[in-house]
Amino acid sequence: MTASEPDTFSAQDAPEFAPAQFVRWFREVAPYVHAFRGKTFVVAFGGELVSDGALNALIQDLSLLTALGVKLVLVHGSRPQVNEQLKLKGYDMQFGRGIEPTSPEALECAKEAAGEIRLDIEAAFSQGLPNTPMSHAQVRVISGNFVTARPVGVIDGVDYQHTGAVRKMDLDAIKSILNQSSIVLLSPLGFSPTGEAFNLAMEDLATHMAVALRAEKLIFLTRDHTIHDADGSVDTELAREDADALLASASLDEDTASFLEHASKAVKRGVARAHLVSYTQDGSVLLEIFTHDGVGTMVVEDTLDDLRPATIDDVGAIVQLIDPLEADGTLVPRGRAVVEREFERFTVLEHDGVIYGCVQLNPYPEEKMAEMACLIVHPEWQGSGEGELLLRHTESRARAMGAKRLFVLTTRTSHWFIKRGFVQGGISDLPKERQTIYNRSRNSLVFIKKL
Repeated sequence: MTASEPDTFSAQDAPEFAPAQFVRWFREVAPYVHAFRGKTFVVAFGGELVSDGALNALIQDLSLLTALGVKLVLVHGSRPQVNEQLKLKGYDMQFGRGIEPTSPEALECAKEAAGEIRLDIEAAFSQGLPNTPMSHAQVRVISGNFVTARPVGVIDGVDYQHTGAVRKMDLDAIKSILNQSSIVLLSPLGFSPTGEAFNLAMEDLATHMAVALRAEKLIFLTRDHTIHDADGSVDTELAREDADALLASASLDEDTASFLEHASKAVKRGVARAHLVSYTQDGSVLLEIFTHDGVGTMVVEDTLDDLRPATIDDVGAIVQLIDPLEADGTLVPRGRAVVEREFERFTVLEHDGVIYGCVQLNPYPEEKMAEMACLIVHPEWQGSGEGELLLRHTESRARAMGAKRLFVLTTRTSHWFIKRGFVQGGISDLPKERQTIYNRSRNSLVFIKKL
């Protein structure tokens, strides 16, 4: 670099930089920022992430989450590092997946590995490089004896020695730290009231912590242990019952099954969402949290795409969906006051707390007809059958009201309705009350479907 060259790099210098796209993306992320501010996330990862050199990138993304008001508890594992220490010291044993006895020698290796990783994490959060997410961050990381452990004991005649299980956690201290905008860091070790140290499983510790804190999210960062569909694509959302059925099928490898089992257990015990995310993709945590489908597998008590009746609190989100279509002439301008007055006629489509679709149903009981209006799916989330879902739901609601025919008025989407069984009609086919308020200047086409 010469003296005349700038020592910083601006986003505008990138050939793919598009201001309008950036602004649109930033606005679309805003609902997630609002939804997760003040919420607690437990993020857990094994020692593989550290040995693969992915720690610094992760820390920068976690620093960004803290800047957005997310409360973070980090739980790290250390199995590869412990095994390396055992090998260097000439011991034959190696830790695999699952509960295994921890000898005094292995416990010393676990302490050394945990201490080394803890220092690496603290050092990474202490970075202050300009032009990175860590610039001016000043993130405080606090670890301590927050976890009381008990020995696993003797099982089927096998003494597990220093292998332990979580007994209780100092939740008051942990919450106090989180409320001070600091990050809590937990190593896979616990201590008994007599001062003994016990080796804990990272997955079990993270699950206990997420359940105890009633965390919004439990995120397991793995090398690549997400759930995949038959075509090889990531299954981005699993209902807990489906996850349990998949586990019962015994079709998963040992590592993936372990992570999915703990995710399911966390959700069953009250954690809102549990995620399996690959750390091999840059920014995977941010993509999982701030995009509609994410990049990992999310386990929930039930699927998050939720059709429900609108409430008065949804009016603002419905208006945001309607506004662009009113502006380009697709919909008749109606204003917020009309939506507030008629909100009970709306159904909304919600995903992870974000409303991205709606439909309105107006009954005309005397003619046994109903009108479907404001069928909208946000452009970013179209193409996955959401419109069909709203249509089927509206048809079902109309039948329940006693309607025999469902009609729509449209100026732009006639082919969409024709493909779905609607037949073109005329103004005279509308209910008399609807005929009196038909806007002839728009010359909307009438389509009717028998139910």
